[in-house]
Formats: sequence, C-alpha cells, structure tokens
Amino acid sequence: MFRKTALTLALITITASLQAQTSTPKYSNEFLSIGVGARALGMSGAQVASVDDATSGFWNPAGLCLSKGDLQIALMHNEYFAGIAKFDFAAIVAQVDATRTVGLSVIRFAVDDIIDSTELIDANGAIDYDRLKSFSSADYAFLFSYSKKTAIAGFRYGGNFKVVHRKAGQFASAWGFGLDAGVQYEKDKWKFGALGKDLTSTFNAWTFNTESLNDVFIQTGNEIPENGLEITLPKLILGAGYKTNLSKKFTVQPELNLDITFDGKRNVPIKSDPISADPHFGIEFGYAEFIYLRAGVGNIQTATEIDGASTTITQPNLGLGIKIKNVTLDYALTNLGQTGATLYSNVFSLKLSIFKQKKTAEQTN
Repeated sequence: MFRKTALTLALITITASLQAQTSTPKYSNEFLSIGVGARALGMSGAQVASVDDATSGFWNPAGLCLSKGDLQIALMHNEYFAGIAKFDFAAIVAQVDATRTVGLSVIRFAVDDIIDSTELIDANGAIDYDRLKSFSSADYAFLFSYSKKTAIAGFRYGGNFKVVHRKAGQFASAWGFGLDAGVQYEKDKWKFGALGKDLTSTFNAWTFNTESLNDVFIQTGNEIPENGLEITLPKLILGAGYKTNLSKKFTVQPELNLDITFDGKRNVPIKSDPISADPHFGIEFGYAEFIYLRAGVGNIQTATEIDGASTTITQPNLGLGIKIKNVTLDYALTNLGQTGATLYSNVFSLKLSIFKQKKTAEQTN
C-alpha cells in the first residue's frame, strides 16, 4: 500500500512537471521555500519524514495527525537582511477524531514601508515631500490541511489546498491556487516520508495597475507590463529518518531529505536535464524530552571564485529547543554560510498544545 501510494505520488509529480517545464520558469513563489519553525530551520529543513506538529501543514501534511493535544498552535517570526524583510508564520491544528486532523497555516513574507515617490513632483513641477507615501510588497500563503491515519500501522497521508496572494502596493497583485499531498510511514525506529508540492502546478494570475506610471515607463524606455500568468512547477521531496535511544534519557534522530525538481539542470549536487536533486541533512539530540540540540546542513552549491576556481559552499544551521509541559520554545541560528554576516538570522518559534479538560463526576452530576 505504501509503495503504491508513494509511486503514484511520484508519477503525478513527474508527469505534470515534464509537461509544463518547456514554457515556465524555474523559480516562482520562492518565499514558500524558506521554511517555517525553528526546529525545522535548525535541521536545514530535513523534516518530511519526522515532522509531527502544527508545522506539518508546510513540511508534510501527513504529520498533522501526530500533533499533541486537541488543539495545537504554532507561531514564528523571522527577519532577513538586517530586518528589511520580515517573515511571519502562524498555524492552528485541531483533531476531528482519533484518526483525522485538520489545520490552517498562514505565511506572510514582506518588505514594508517602501517609499513611493511617484507623486513627489506636483502639477507645477515643484518637489513636495508631503506627497511621499509608503507601501508594502508582501507575499501571503494560506494552507488548508487535512491528515488521516490509516488502518495500516504507522501509515498516514495528508494534503493541502493552497491559496497564494502576492501584492506590490497598489501597482500589482496576484492570486494563485495549488495542491500538495504527502505520506509518512513508520516501521520500528525508521521513519519515511514523501511530499509532492504543487502537484497540479500552482498558477498565479497577475494584474498590473500601471495607469499612473505609463508616462514613466515610456520616458525610461521600459516595457509596460501586461497581465500575466506565473506557474510554480511540481517538486517531489523524499525523506528517511531514524530515532533511537543513546541511553535511558538521551535520544538521537537524524534525517536525510532529497528535493527533486524536474525543470532542468540546477546548481545542486545531483544535477541533470531535466531532473536535479538537492540533499539536505539534519540531526536532533534530545534529553529527557526537555531540551533538544539540533544541527543541519543544506543549500549545497558550487561557486566560481574570482580566479575562475570552483569551490563548494554549504549552509550549516544550528538550533536549540526547550519543552516545558505543553509549551515548546525553539531557536535556530541560520545562514551561517559564506554569504556574509548581514544574512545571519535568529529565528524563534513557539508551540502550544491545548488539551480539553475532562469533566469530573461532580461536574457531570
């Protein structure tokens, strides 16, 4: 059953990708590739096989039904480029019954307070700073998730209906829709997972409001943009992990993921035309289900130096987590590669599990 489902998922992803790759770009909706949750980011996104909380809506919706509590809430805030760009994530997960779980995830990635100087000069040709305005360039994603445990021990599946909204002030906006589907399977200490992202391709329909800018486009020799369609091609993510006890209280859980794309050769360790594969690895050490230490490596690429020599660069990540009863606080230090200190990010995320209070005999009577 597991092999058949995973094979079907892979075939759907490959077929849809190969049909669309000749006329679509490699990179679209890239804000959905950043990742959510400090635990995951500390492990370089190696999550598809082991994720089991409210962040599953992003990493693999099959894991939602493992979330603790009748209700679970997850929050994250992160900033990039010295605080210029802000990334926010919130999710809520609710158990329908013993086998089914639903969830809603919201993502916002934005640059706010961008100066709009298009009306800086008034009708008389004078500069009027009171006419300066500001706007935001923001990307939003809404993930409606469903997960279910099956009659096969350790096997579960899930899916997302994804709504994407992108907006650049009053100048341009887009709406998009897509589907994700994933499975997870546990056998003894082993964990396996597969996720098909944007299975039917995610289509963003753009509209541009350029009436007030037509003169500027003409004077600068730029082409006036027209309404258009942007397509995000499917991607297949495979993962395998293993969790074991080092002692009575110490645990270790490594995981390896492989992101497979079908849109041509990319700058990743495993590359061909049209299929490329990008591996990333993470590991988590735990003590008494109280404190966790994490590390990971990903974004492995070949870079060309000034003298023409090639070198391999990587992005290592570190993380720390503390769990006190039903509250978990996670931290990750990301972007430690050779890209400069300005890209260092301190990521914090919070997770809260809520359990319904059972009525006592006195309350019942």
